[in-house]
Amino acid sequence: MSVLVLGIGNLIMADDGIGVKIVQRLQRDYRFPPEVTILDGGTLGLDLLPFLEGVERLLMVDAVETGWEPGTVVRLEGEELPVALKTKLSPHQVGLQDLLAVAELQGFSPKDMVLWGVQPAILDMGMDLSSPVAAQMDTLVDRVLAELAGWGAGGQPIAG
Repeated sequence: MSVLVLGIGNLIMADDGIGVKIVQRLQRDYRFPPEVTILDGGTLGLDLLPFLEGVERLLMVDAVETGWEPGTVVRLEGEELPVALKTKLSPHQVGLQDLLAVAELQGFSPKDMVLWGVQPAILDMGMDLSSPVAAQMDTLVDRVLAELAGWGAGGQPIAG
């Protein structure tokens, strides 16, 4: 089983960088089985297509417009994803929606797709997360780790 954990977002657009910050923490603090790839997808959009080939399970982390309170954590899967990605927070989401559509057309859409996201508060230029989004960092890491464990691909903390 091949698993890809993909952090999406723009680090210089405040809360939009949450997905990238989560995968950076996973890369720094955890060790994963060889079938798990943790990838900073940044704003690459369709350039990520080769990374989806052969992936059976895709777990994405991103800022998601839900209309709820800033900092609200959401889990979306399967058919919920295209609907959620229609509301664009930043230019990278056009690429993410296109990426999933092209992967499906190419015949290598992952069997399972899950998005863990958080409602952003600030999408202006800036490197820092807003307080409500920053407060969800540990929760998002825990939820991603639990999702992976449920897939039989859990990570182990790096001792240090």
